[in-house]
Amino acid sequence: MVSMKRIDAIRDIAREAVQSDALLVCNIGIPCKELCSVCDTPNNFYMLGSMGLASSIGLGLALSLPGRKVIAIDGDGSVLMNMGSLATIAAQSPKNYLLVIIDNGSYGSTGSQPTATAKGTDLAQVARGAGNTAVCETDDSEELRRILGSTDHGIVVVRADPGNADVPNIGMCPEDILRRFMGVSFPPSRSV
Repeated sequence: MVSMKRIDAIRDIAREAVQSDALLVCNIGIPCKELCSVCDTPNNFYMLGSMGLASSIGLGLALSLPGRKVIAIDGDGSVLMNMGSLATIAAQSPKNYLLVIIDNGSYGSTGSQPTATAKGTDLAQVARGAGNTAVCETDDSEELRRILGSTDHGIVVVRADPGNADVPNIGMCPEDILRRFMGVSFPPSRSV
């Protein structure tokens, strides 16, 4: 067991995203609710029903908006579902994209069943094996804050204890989340 909770890691990631005016994509389910409860901003894109796609959506945003920092929060279960994204991230290697994988060894949004990482799969090694050269690992809050403050791109694997925070549901429907996010990500052109 480590001593960090997922919601604490999310709070640190959100703080960094706000400080750097980054777009923040969060993976499916309860992590989205935790992010919304600690730091709801229009720069947050909450993935409410697409497991495994936060890393790919974050990469797409980073590639289409090269002048904007993009951070994606993904979980171990989601990354295990879409491991091909790690190879694509390595191949594209955008300098404005940071993927933070919170590895708590469980599928927290579906009942906390153990993932393969609880049984030995090492996502940092998988990311390196896929060709990513900027990979950091931590299970310490202070070190996570240091990494986030000094890292603009690459992959950070954060080991956390299993468990979900008791937070309310997000009070927006998916269409409202998308509309709000698109307004800050792709603002309409102003005519001169």
